[in-house]
Amino acid sequence: MGTTDEAILPVDHGERLAVGFCRVLRRAGLRLPPSATINFVEALGLVGAETRDALYWAGRSTLIHRPEDIALYDRVFSVYWQKQMGETVSFEGTPQPVVLALDLGEDDEHDDVGDDADDGDSEIQPVRFSRTEILTNKDFADCTQEELDELTRLMSRLAFTTSQRRSRRLTPAKGRGDRPDLRRTVRWALRHHGEPMHRAYLEKATRPRRLVLVLDVSGSMEPYARALIRFAHAAVVARGRTEVFALGTRLTRLTRHLTSRDPDIALRAALPEVKDWAGGTRLGEGIREFNDEWAIRGMARGSIVVILSDGWDRGDPTQLGQEMQRLRRVTRELIWVNPLKATPGYAPLAAGMAAALPHVDRFIEGHSYASLEQLAIILAGVGSDRVTELRVS
Repeated sequence: MGTTDEAILPVDHGERLAVGFCRVLRRAGLRLPPSATINFVEALGLVGAETRDALYWAGRSTLIHRPEDIALYDRVFSVYWQKQMGETVSFEGTPQPVVLALDLGEDDEHDDVGDDADDGDSEIQPVRFSRTEILTNKDFADCTQEELDELTRLMSRLAFTTSQRRSRRLTPAKGRGDRPDLRRTVRWALRHHGEPMHRAYLEKATRPRRLVLVLDVSGSMEPYARALIRFAHAAVVARGRTEVFALGTRLTRLTRHLTSRDPDIALRAALPEVKDWAGGTRLGEGIREFNDEWAIRGMARGSIVVILSDGWDRGDPTQLGQEMQRLRRVTRELIWVNPLKATPGYAPLAAGMAAALPHVDRFIEGHSYASLEQLAIILAGVGSDRVTELRVS
């Protein structure tokens, strides 16, 4: 979308109006971090703010990151600058042509693309995309084995920050703590002939919060299961206090087999243990077994439990709903990761998914590396207070 090339605002007013424009975009529903506003102002400083064309493209290149936000940006841009300057901002012409080139890291391919762009219309702008950037957003079901191996190496770099919980144990406090520490207070007093010159205190210690991953390995999840079990291995190695279970027609504990730091060795040890890989699904029976044998007895108490499944279940959905309710009572937070949620027009209409959804705290995507990276951020950000709001989107 092009813009007319008329003068729109004096340069010295650019920063003030740019910040105001970003505020209006946020009120309209566009998510803009503070860094986007800074980038917008810096872009205006480079290209100038004397023309509508420069102003429009400086904002669109720094503030818009999704194609679906362009229409909202155009409407806000028109209304805002008409109000500020008393002029109607019109958009004319067609989008500037672009040549997309995949950056594979080979100089000869880069040169070929550049030559083609130079030989053509001078209005054509070549744009490059990194192979890694494309791969992180690619659906696991569409990835080749080579791409899955590359994603495995990326998953090993995920920042699995361990969230903390307060323990019943006490530890010496640096300042004023929860209760007096008589032993240290007396010990310090003996250094001053029995005079209690300083008082020591104790406070509750913290310990890593346990993470439990329950991975659906049924036939419907087969395109995603191998990538998700690599994610589980990365969590076991990097995070600590992590338990992993495979769930199909039976429940299989895989934690011990995923402790090797070499992902290939870990997967070769874990996969033979899963006798029902790419088989049927009995989520209700599996969650019941997990509750009876592990969760209710202590593993899930105060823990973060993540179920990675598409929600397709051959069993009784009523049983699944009841077992999810039991599990929710003892967990710190219950998260359901569904690879199908990213599909356009998806709705949780499967009987199993519909039965489980009312009992989860978060319902998120899990179809790509980028979505699992977001899951790792969520796991690190779980606070110390009990979640009381149902955050299902």
